[in-house]
Amino acid sequence: MTPPQLLEHWYKTSDWLLDKCDRFPKHTRFTLTGRIGNMALDILELLIEATYSREKKVLLVKVNIQLEKLRFLLRISHERRYLSIQQYEFIQKELLTAGRMCGGWLKSCKE
Repeated sequence: MTPPQLLEHWYKTSDWLLDKCDRFPKHTRFTLTGRIGNMALDILELLIEATYSREKKVLLVKVNIQLEKLRFLLRISHERRYLSIQQYEFIQKELLTAGRMCGGWLKSCKE
């Protein structure tokens, strides 16, 4: 996968996530919902930076860490029933795809 494909994939994934976060209960707005939304956008920013940076490895490792954190936040969301099983399975598949793409990009970096 090429960096633009990963960036486009994550753009669509983060858009989906932000849409779902808008539907979480209001009492989660400043805790779980805010963290998930901010993390999705942080990953998007890191991917944009990695596209144009010479220090790609450092940024891509950060992306992988953020993806892992996001996996756990979404697991909590599912356990609290803010995400249905279908939504949870979908987003976990998207995170796995993004992680694989990021890993492939990381392997191709020769620094």
